[in-house]
Amino acid sequence: MASPYERALGDRRALLHPAIQSYFSTIPDGHVGVGTGEFDSFGPARRWVSYLLRPFEAAGVLSSQMHSNVPFRIFNRTIAGRAVADRIIELPAGTWRMTDTVSLGSHGRIVDHIGEPWLIAVSFDIGVEGGALQMESYATGVRLRTLRLRMPRFLSPRVRLVERFDDASGRHHVDLVMTLPLIGRIYGYSGYFTYRIEKDS
Repeated sequence: MASPYERALGDRRALLHPAIQSYFSTIPDGHVGVGTGEFDSFGPARRWVSYLLRPFEAAGVLSSQMHSNVPFRIFNRTIAGRAVADRIIELPAGTWRMTDTVSLGSHGRIVDHIGEPWLIAVSFDIGVEGGALQMESYATGVRLRTLRLRMPRFLSPRVRLVERFDDASGRHHVDLVMTLPLIGRIYGYSGYFTYRIEKDS
């Protein structure tokens, strides 16, 4: 089965840079996509946000502290038509793990369930610009035990992710920015990494 990104993009997939096409394609059974790199910046953009993010950090959703020059690894797999990513991030206080599962939702949007078990779900509109993949959040939901609540749009954070390939360095570049209405940027990360497909051991 094609990956959720391939199904959401359809013919637009051909507009992606070849390396980005490969990154968002189905990973064959018995294989894993391995990324290794460093975030130039990683975490909340405002000090007061740190206190609000502590429960989300414990759930493997968001880091509660801003850090620079953060080494990370990412392991991508395609499981039952879903894209599953496991990120191992080396923070000063120790190793922190963030896991998410991406599926294709209604209206051709990508739905990302973040945390293990998932705590936050974000639906994204997906597109291509200049060979890069771009994702803009459409709606955000929260799971509270057995309840699944959709956040009102006027309170919901906006998330924008751009993944591109830098031909000069031969590396992938990822940039995520989270903003709140009337407040502006509250969280984000940006960095470079190399990527390869290998046997899953």
